[in-house]
Amino acid sequence: MTDSYDRCTSVQPARRSSISDKQPYALLCCSIDSLKGNSLREGTNSFWQERTDSCTMAGSDWTCDVSTMREWESPDYEPSLPVSEKSNPLTRDIDRASPNHIVRMLQACDSQMFQEEEGTTYQRLLSDNVVITMMEVAERVELILKDPQDSLVVLSGCGTSGRLAFLIASTFNRALRQLKQSSVYSYTIAGGDRALLSSQEAPEDDPILGMLSLKKVCEGKKRVLFIGISCGLSAPFVAGQLDLCLQHPEVYTPVLIGFNPAHQARDEPIPGCTFTFHNVVERMQELSKSQMAFLINPSVGPEAISGSSRMKGGSATKILLEVIMSVAHAAAFSKTPITSKGILQHLKASEKTLDITYSQTEGISGLVEAAGKSLRCGRRVCYLGWGSPAVLGLIDASECNPTFGAAFEDIRGFVNGGYRELNNSEGPLNSLGPEFCIAHEDFVHQVLPSLNDQDTVLLIYTHSDDVSEVMKMARRVREKTSNLHAVYHHVDGDTATALQEDINKLCLSTLKVSWPSSASASSLHMQWELSTKLVLNAVSTGAHVLKGKIYQNYMIDLQVTNSKLYRRATRLLQKLSGRPEAQCEETLLKALYRVDKLTPDITSSDMTAHILTARNTTKVVPLALVCLLTGCSLEEAKSHLEQQPIVREAVEAFLT
Repeated sequence: MTDSYDRCTSVQPARRSSISDKQPYALLCCSIDSLKGNSLREGTNSFWQERTDSCTMAGSDWTCDVSTMREWESPDYEPSLPVSEKSNPLTRDIDRASPNHIVRMLQACDSQMFQEEEGTTYQRLLSDNVVITMMEVAERVELILKDPQDSLVVLSGCGTSGRLAFLIASTFNRALRQLKQSSVYSYTIAGGDRALLSSQEAPEDDPILGMLSLKKVCEGKKRVLFIGISCGLSAPFVAGQLDLCLQHPEVYTPVLIGFNPAHQARDEPIPGCTFTFHNVVERMQELSKSQMAFLINPSVGPEAISGSSRMKGGSATKILLEVIMSVAHAAAFSKTPITSKGILQHLKASEKTLDITYSQTEGISGLVEAAGKSLRCGRRVCYLGWGSPAVLGLIDASECNPTFGAAFEDIRGFVNGGYRELNNSEGPLNSLGPEFCIAHEDFVHQVLPSLNDQDTVLLIYTHSDDVSEVMKMARRVREKTSNLHAVYHHVDGDTATALQEDINKLCLSTLKVSWPSSASASSLHMQWELSTKLVLNAVSTGAHVLKGKIYQNYMIDLQVTNSKLYRRATRLLQKLSGRPEAQCEETLLKALYRVDKLTPDITSSDMTAHILTARNTTKVVPLALVCLLTGCSLEEAKSHLEQQPIVREAVEAFLT
């Protein structure tokens, strides 16, 4: 189309790897030392080609080296970090990978969720203890479903965990309405409903706010099953809620879902509280012996991007909760007993969902490449969805701001029906600003007029949606950009309609995902949702990797907007620079306040003040890292990053 688009996106086909199909996946993990001096040349063609050259592997057939898959389980591997914060050996150099290799790395990491337990180091998703606890929690849900009067099941979390709590509560309340049963599910999320669509990091640090929000939603209830989700066993908001439950066992039965061993729960003081998250976990462990509290904490392995729990942490959360609720509903309304075999069958179905999704590696890679080109050009990626998979688009887009330091316009989600489809408890939030405008009509009025071929638009729908509506939107988008793609879920045996064929012709690519026709309607929708989550996580993560937002496999441009992220930033600087912790925190503060020398006012301020300042500051960690690695001033670091936004390349360019 336009010349500017051609200049920005022209790429040469990647050379096919000559590595044997059976060589270990560990070959992807090239060290940074071996790549020194291999800085990217100017121009997009060489950019993509060098990414392919630096991490080569076989075409469609490949195997993972088991020792690399399990390297993180060694007690000597990053021993000071909890599992959820470790770096994944499979993705050490994902920032150098081509789009195809990025997707294959993500597939390998996601597969770790379903690894069998070996030895006694960590219990896993399929471990007996985890399955038994899931059965016990499902039985508690069943009791409430059979006798819902004055009872409630509350799901709660921060960020991704809270968004999934909302989604699952909404899904199963909808199922109850279809059965003409009373709704029993509710949710809370740190920051309220605005946190469903945007980053609200500060409330995660407020345990009192957590307690108050739980009290409010449970007012008048005599029996509450509370399920708190904290992937790292660390969120003060959830800790406050769990403490409230433990203080009032006559009303509340607490359940904690996370993905670290209990002893790795955060044991740091929470401002204004006499307990730590670790204290709460210890009390719950004691009560679990009498089934007065429950802890579900399988280890699913480090995230592909270190600490990015929106990925595996979010997927595992969705799987666990949906399995628990599904078997509870079957027991309450279909008289199907809750058994370990039934739980395992559901878990295996989720594993199959992963396999079916990643059988589309080439198509997903194409979407990653398209989205990456758009972000590198300073343009945007838009998800236009229908039904519940569209909500996963909203969730994915909302997570990019805190994870990658992205602007809200970079990746946006829109859902057909807007807040009517979302059906959140606080109702429409449009008045809060453009980032809360989520309907297709908002896309048409706010975004469509300025679209061009540098933008990527992705349609997300299923065979059960109104394909004529999809067609209308596809035509409108196609008038503005040819860079239109689709993710389409359907069941085996369905023949493509003429309209579907027309949509395919309008799109540069269509990712057509086929599902077994034997699945029930509810199971099918959950498979569509999980599959959509995996695809969109790959698209947004891969695009930001290609934009240069990742250093090795670390979120280098994260926002330092709560205590968890502040500590993560300091740890990250220490690991990547090899400098003492005190020097790393000092440099972090210099980058945060944009000064080369800290004043007494800054050094005497507490973390809360630093976090407040960080809300309006960008590129804090990249600036600090360049300063630590090169010894340059902040102004010099800023200049380097303006010339070369990929941090690893900025550092290498300075050193050479």
